[in-house]
Amino acid sequence: MVGKKSGKALLREEGLERTDNNMDLTTWPQVNMINQKNYYTEYLKRDDQILPLRLQQEERRNRMTTNAKDRDRALAQFKPGELPVPDIEMDLDDDVGLDEASGLVGQDALGSKIIVIHPGSQNLRIGLASDALPKTIPMVIARRSTANESEEDGGEPRPKRLKLDNGSPMEPEKMFGDEFASQYATMCTDLKIHMRSHKRRVLPNSKELIVNYNKRTTPETISEHNDPLRIDWTEIPNDARKAPTFFTGKDALRIPDSSNPKYKLFWPLRQGWYNEHDYDEKRVLYDDIAVIIEEAIKTQLNIPPKKDWMQYGCVFVVPDLYERRYVTQILRMLLRDFGFARVCFIQESLAATFGAGYTSACVVDIGAQKTSVCCVEEGMCLENSRINLKFGGADVTETFIKMMLFDHFPYSDINLNRRYDFLLAEEIKIKFCTLNEGDVSPQPADFHLRASGQPTRKYFFKTYDEILLAPQGYFRPSIFDHSWKLRDRRRIIDRSRDLYDGSPNDPISAAQSAIIAMTAPPAPPNNHASNGYGDAPDGVAFSTPVRQLPNPLQKFSEQERNSHSAIGSPAPDDDDTPAPQADGETNGVKNELDPSLRDDVLPIAPLDVAIVTSISHGARNDDRKIRDLLGGIMIIGGGSQVPGFYTYLEDRLKEARPGFAKDVMIGTPPRELDPQGVVWKGGSVFGKLRQTNDSWINKIEHDRLGARVLAYKLMWAW
Repeated sequence: MVGKKSGKALLREEGLERTDNNMDLTTWPQVNMINQKNYYTEYLKRDDQILPLRLQQEERRNRMTTNAKDRDRALAQFKPGELPVPDIEMDLDDDVGLDEASGLVGQDALGSKIIVIHPGSQNLRIGLASDALPKTIPMVIARRSTANESEEDGGEPRPKRLKLDNGSPMEPEKMFGDEFASQYATMCTDLKIHMRSHKRRVLPNSKELIVNYNKRTTPETISEHNDPLRIDWTEIPNDARKAPTFFTGKDALRIPDSSNPKYKLFWPLRQGWYNEHDYDEKRVLYDDIAVIIEEAIKTQLNIPPKKDWMQYGCVFVVPDLYERRYVTQILRMLLRDFGFARVCFIQESLAATFGAGYTSACVVDIGAQKTSVCCVEEGMCLENSRINLKFGGADVTETFIKMMLFDHFPYSDINLNRRYDFLLAEEIKIKFCTLNEGDVSPQPADFHLRASGQPTRKYFFKTYDEILLAPQGYFRPSIFDHSWKLRDRRRIIDRSRDLYDGSPNDPISAAQSAIIAMTAPPAPPNNHASNGYGDAPDGVAFSTPVRQLPNPLQKFSEQERNSHSAIGSPAPDDDDTPAPQADGETNGVKNELDPSLRDDVLPIAPLDVAIVTSISHGARNDDRKIRDLLGGIMIIGGGSQVPGFYTYLEDRLKEARPGFAKDVMIGTPPRELDPQGVVWKGGSVFGKLRQTNDSWINKIEHDRLGARVLAYKLMWAW
């Protein structure tokens, strides 16, 4: 009887038995398991492992070597009887400026090799850091086109007027809709009540007097040779083939509307954002920004050869609440396209404190199309206090023209899309608008209308409360027209997203989130509105797409009254620690706010509400900080150059925070410094400081690391 064979025997007979031939299964080196209780790594723990820091150390070492060689050479050439060789300090710190690192001395060491650029939605300010004041040019480019901007959309004028069914214009009191008429009438009534309560004389029929006068006045024609202030228009060659392809700056605004060939104006920046409505490709948008800055450097700074730009550094001013794609694109443009040796960035509010000499302040920058509020303390912008509102001086201009047309303005054909009308409206606003109630009375006025190819016309009219109600729109922004400001937003340039989780990573602050939460309308029942404002029925465009705000100042007053009972201990100074919330607030607006609201809801709020919100989030309910910031409010920007603006704002803030009324104080820049150029001046001061060596980005660092170098070089968290 044969016994049953084992499995090993069967495998041996079939030749499948596993045998040990002392050979490894692989030649790849085997790594033993790491001891989880005791392990350590030095990866990215030392400065010499980070490229930007390593390059700084190498530059400092090379500079020390050069100084030592120069001293040895001088000692070797020293002869008895001569003056001793002065000691050359070996700077062991990074306390060396850009000019010294480049070997510049004398006048060059004062910033003549540093270009400071501050772009805005309407104006570009540029100059050398050694200049006392910047050069200001319009941030616009005119390119050849089949139609100019005033002929687009069927020649629809701005501000937009309603028409009857037969196409004829409506009466001035009805041409802007019932909503505007209702708000305008409410503001007029409130002004009368306020003036009477302050014992000011108010004539009962003042409005009727100016309306009747404006109806019957006729313009006076002045021949061109009798006009001493006639405008020199930009000359276009008679041969259209020889006409330039583009104009920039003031030359673009002085092109006649009836020129041959026709030119269209493009403003690359609108409301502090990229202007995506007028462009179909982002490459063309980027090129226009580059062309405007390049022409400004060549014509205004007299640095024509582009090959010489590699000897210059550049300080670029960016908004407090910037977009990451904007900063990275500007960095690429300055280093690669322009070829600058070094570039550094500074935020607007921080630059304003540098320019005005403030150590801590609440900076309120009222520009042409945006208003920013930010608290600065000890050379750093408080991140949670940053606010960016999408209205400015241009909205006051348009609203002022609407109010004048409502009261039968004699020049009824004014169209802000026309270049000469746009310049005229700005001139009228600067000349007549005020916030002093003592100036509100029926007053005669006049202006000159100068258009290319037409004789000068002198118009006579009267003003009343329009001159005060228009700038009051800063505190009642619902009177402004916001219907077009989100048009084509994110159409060609997507928002920046995190590389790992794909979430939006543009900076946002707690104060900005609070403003957006107050501005955002309630969600519709069907929850599929196309944008933050929803769709208007029958295609009607409302002039004010934001809801009426529920007086947020009441919340801060209640918080102030209950501060001693609701808060047991002061909040820590660390910005990462959440501050105690007031009654009625949820735990952190920033955490609950949908990131999509950043682009779908327009941040609009009264200026005094925005300032109080910014200070409350920046001070984190610390009474001492609140007093310091309320006593150091600095107003800058061209939109604030309205007579009586500082006093009016101070009164509004005292009403908003009665407990701190004695601490509220509006500060202004030095008298010899234009408030519009304070930010640029701060950029020039920043560029000449010796301590800014850490902020400079050179071409080698950008070529190797790209936009990642910003995380190591910027003065704020990237």
